[in-house]
Amino acid sequence: MARVVRRTAGRWRIVLDWRTCMGHDTAVRNLERLRVALIPLGWRCVGLYDRQEFRCPVPLLWVYWDSAAEKVWAVVTLRAVPGGMWAYFETGDGRGGFVAPCGNAKGAATALDLILKHRMSPTRQWGQP
Repeated sequence: MARVVRRTAGRWRIVLDWRTCMGHDTAVRNLERLRVALIPLGWRCVGLYDRQEFRCPVPLLWVYWDSAAEKVWAVVTLRAVPGGMWAYFETGDGRGGFVAPCGNAKGAATALDLILKHRMSPTRQWGQP
């Protein structure tokens, strides 16, 4: 039974990875929405979208704080998730780097803002009144 579950999960992973690679335009559109939502929060963003220039199969968005670019940053991408949906993920962590579901760029920006602020000052309770 466990072998069947692993085999089925592996097939779905292949389908999701294929959708992620084929959805370049969708990813760029949604990463741009995230970029626009992050700018008022004080984050700087660099879109790395060109496949030939950056030699990456998926578009990436580099997010960093202006004065701490070498210390606090994240590279975000969009991945296909089950149900025909998309979600923002931090690259390098695979599917474990989930940030927020796609569709609400402002909510995703807030989630990423809290993640990055926690990296700047892990002892402070961010998001608390």
